[in-house]
Amino acid sequence: MTAPPLDADARLVLDGVSAGYAGSTFDLAPVSFEVGRGEVVGIIGPNGGGKSTLLKAVAGVLPLRSGRVTLGGRPLSEHRGRLAFVPQREDVHWGFPGSALDVVLMGRNRDIGWFRRPDREDRRIALESLQRMGLGGMEHNHISEFSGGQQQRIFLARALAQEPRLVLLDEPFTGVDTANRAVLHAVIRAFAADGVIVLVATHDLDEVQEMTTSIACINRRLVAFGPTEETFTPETLRATFGGQLAVFA
Repeated sequence: MTAPPLDADARLVLDGVSAGYAGSTFDLAPVSFEVGRGEVVGIIGPNGGGKSTLLKAVAGVLPLRSGRVTLGGRPLSEHRGRLAFVPQREDVHWGFPGSALDVVLMGRNRDIGWFRRPDREDRRIALESLQRMGLGGMEHNHISEFSGGQQQRIFLARALAQEPRLVLLDEPFTGVDTANRAVLHAVIRAFAADGVIVLVATHDLDEVQEMTTSIACINRRLVAFGPTEETFTPETLRATFGGQLAVFA
């Protein structure tokens, strides 16, 4: 199914979203907020507070318990091929029998479908995406041969190849060195400049201050949401993290 076109002012809207499997003891109160194209939203909160749960709900990895997610006024399911999800490294099976190129070509499935082999144009886009991530010439290496930071770059290359409208990054800065952080920064800025909406779940508050336009503070509920410069305050951080965080005013 072809994704519907997006207006310049199209917004991603989370309306009363809660998620999880039946019988789970985890309780995330319904979350509502909306963001526009080109915004980078940091999702912050304590461990176990629901950051990844919320991101996976938007990605469709977890079923919604309540609410809905729309983009440009239409169900996000209609844009699913243009949604790129970069999971936490520990959520990936690195024994997957494939090369870096194989992983990146998965991002082209929205165009080639599951039953047609990628053509020359798909391969060109995938190889260019790896090149942009500094992995040119390594496309045939098995994914397990790469460092943690390089593996993160492979998944970012897959997101680039997907030509997305919405990118979801789950703890992308964990275990990543300075050089790889710089690559992450560059690609996030490039997405935003192209009008892509980026949601980043992270515990790295320095990155939140540097990279985001808005933040959503989550601790089993939405504690606060708004522009980073207005919302990233000692008072809001205390309300979000409680005793898990020392805040220096």
